Amino acid sequence: MPWARPEYSKRRVNDAGALVASYDVGAPNSFPEYLEALDVVNNWRSAHNFPLNTFHVGLKKRGRQIDRGIITAQRIKRLSSIEHKLDRWPTMTLSQMQDIGGCRAIMRSSKAVRQLCEAYASSDLKHTLAVNDDYVASPKPSGYRGVHLVYKYFSDRKADYNTLKIEIQIRSQLQHAWATAVETVGTLQQQALKSSQGEKDWLRFFALASSAFALREGTTPVPGTPTAYSELVREMRDYVRRLDLAKRLQNYGHAMKLLSSPQHNRGDDHYFLLEMNPALMSVQVTTFKFGESPLANQKYLEVERSLKDIPGAEAVLVSVDSLDAVRKAYPNYFLDTAVFVRLIQEATRTLARPRRPADTRQLDLFK
Repeated sequence: MPWARPEYSKRRVNDAGALVASYDVGAPNSFPEYLEALDVVNNWRSAHNFPLNTFHVGLKKRGRQIDRGIITAQRIKRLSSIEHKLDRWPTMTLSQMQDIGGCRAIMRSSKAVRQLCEAYASSDLKHTLAVNDDYVASPKPSGYRGVHLVYKYFSDRKADYNTLKIEIQIRSQLQHAWATAVETVGTLQQQALKSSQGEKDWLRFFALASSAFALREGTTPVPGTPTAYSELVREMRDYVRRLDLAKRLQNYGHAMKLLSSPQHNRGDDHYFLLEMNPALMSVQVTTFKFGESPLANQKYLEVERSLKDIPGAEAVLVSVDSLDAVRKAYPNYFLDTAVFVRLIQEATRTLARPRRPADTRQLDLFK
């Protein structure tokens, strides 16, 4: 398979990223320049597929030695996310972005998360570890928890990809349920909750929920949340009632329609292109074989452009073992918060603090 390679200098990549991020749809005279810049950005994204696939294979191998119930996935960053990030951080350039290519491991316990991180720390990888952010030990104020490892790719035989950065996210199932629920609600409410922007009630509720999950795992709670467990639960109950949480979220998930491409359910599916449109309450799934990476990436760009002006609509190109694994790794694209709602109901059922942390327990939340 002809993997895409970087075709432009980093300066050209950065200029193209800046133009795409700042493009004004009301300036039709600049449209040809925009399309040219879009091609540069898409080549830069696509060039991450080879090193990303390499890291994903390694992640599966290491993770399964620790937890046979691991869920893994890989994805290339959405164009809308690139634009948002460049707009939010004006001093950042596209070539500096560390998560253009990202793979994810979802473990059944927080203990397994630590063990996988330790496996990477003691490995003999030739790639350079550029970032090690442990948001389990030190949760973000928003409530986000998980571990992010960013590596700079290195190979003697594939030097074209050297220094490209790939991010590995490692989460427990509880941490994953929380993070994907934040993205789902952000989509439905048209708010950037993931970036700590939006209604204060939602932001506060998610910080409280994350602390409840952290205490269940025996890990560090979110700063600024109640230290007394009974107080934490009482405040959570208030927000659950105020936001009408269960009813609102469950109704959306039940109404979502799954649309499949004609070639769906082939045994050799490798890439899954998801098109989520909240206005139509639908998610379209198109599948591609392993050798169809260039076609998949071209289709990805076309779909992103077609959805650009539809509020809340998003597309993502992921690689997983099956459509079932897509649902588990990216439930937010199906507006599915069933696991999260169940966890909140369990957390608010009693004011009594969990007797024993579930740190070592192997959960199966995403059956």
